[in-house]
Amino acid sequence: MSQSNENVPVDEQSAREVEEAGLRLGLVDTSDAEAFDKWIRADFRGFHGGAPSKEVLEESRGHLADRRTTAVYDDGIPSKEPVGTVNSWIAPLTVPGGARVNSWAISSVTVAPTHRRRGIARALLGGELRAAHRLGVPLAILTVSESVIYGRWGFGPATFVSEWRIDTKRVRWAGGPTVGRLSFTEPEEYRETGRAVLDAVMAARPGEIGLSAHLADRLIGPLKSSDNPERYRLVRYDSPTGEPEGFVSFGVKGHDDFVRHTVEVNHLAAATDEALTALWRFLLELDLVSEVRAFTRGVDEPLPALVSDVRGAAVASIEDHLWVRILDVPAALTARTYEHDGELVLDVTDDLGLAGGRYRLSVTDGVATVTETTDAADVTLPVASLGSVYLGHDFARALGVAGKIEGDVLALDRLFRTAVPPRLSTWF
Repeated sequence: MSQSNENVPVDEQSAREVEEAGLRLGLVDTSDAEAFDKWIRADFRGFHGGAPSKEVLEESRGHLADRRTTAVYDDGIPSKEPVGTVNSWIAPLTVPGGARVNSWAISSVTVAPTHRRRGIARALLGGELRAAHRLGVPLAILTVSESVIYGRWGFGPATFVSEWRIDTKRVRWAGGPTVGRLSFTEPEEYRETGRAVLDAVMAARPGEIGLSAHLADRLIGPLKSSDNPERYRLVRYDSPTGEPEGFVSFGVKGHDDFVRHTVEVNHLAAATDEALTALWRFLLELDLVSEVRAFTRGVDEPLPALVSDVRGAAVASIEDHLWVRILDVPAALTARTYEHDGELVLDVTDDLGLAGGRYRLSVTDGVATVTETTDAADVTLPVASLGSVYLGHDFARALGVAGKIEGDVLALDRLFRTAVPPRLSTWF
């Protein structure tokens, strides 16, 4: 089947569900500025953002116009703004082995607090999954503001991120000599180069996604909707031979004591270890700074080995980040490779009836074949748990302890887990 999200109609089941609640489900014509602005305002409101200015609305229309944009309306309210929002698009997801698999990326899921408990979220999420399933997209993905919501639709947490706080008055660089060239640059001058760097980074690590221009540009430098855009700085890294291989975008927050500024990293992208170490060293050795804060880093970030005092570089938190929902078990499992060979019969349960079944997974030389079977299951698991282990994260054993995977959990873990954990280093 075609894997384009253009002109995908609203889901009929979801439309009936919201109609029964006295509401209306519809696609937003993103070429209609007035209608699109109402949707954007509702989206900002849903995440407690400030009312967008005309400049922000114009920028948002340009960035989001290519997404499939859906709204729930209460035609009885005067404002005519949506009371529920969601948008989606097909994004390439890097999976173990390096393949980039089409996934249905879902974002901007909001429900107006005036219209809670009327089935809006159920209709929006169910409709997105059914639409993706009809198109033959093998999995859906999203990043979440709340981790208690999406399991009911069969999503499972598949990557985790770390937040770091580094006391730069306490630590010294211990990572050895660094090479290459660092230089300040302006976002507008670096856009094209920065997008290419980001594409290389995203293609190299399971869990990362291919970025639209909008998603890339907000990592490179501030958008009109960014807080304190005047404080953003951008430093690029080029290899000794002049190849662009990384950058860091950051802001500096003041302090009553002028030598104790705080640096907040907007994004650090490194396509090579040389870029990673050079950019970290730059951040840790900034003058007049006492703390560096970095977010959405991998759980295997090498910072403890790069500083003289391990306790001076502390993990402030580790949180779930990318959630995966399998929609086609054979297509998803054969798209990735495996670091160990083996065979398992998986009994996958799915309350939504999209991907359940019993499958024999056979891996030879890292390549999988998947066939339906009636043989006894080695492992029984809900589709959400399959999504959690799909990208290679070390999560199967915890899910087994919790009773969310039954059977030979260790065999499942050995087969699916990867030596390098998956990572998603941005939000969408």
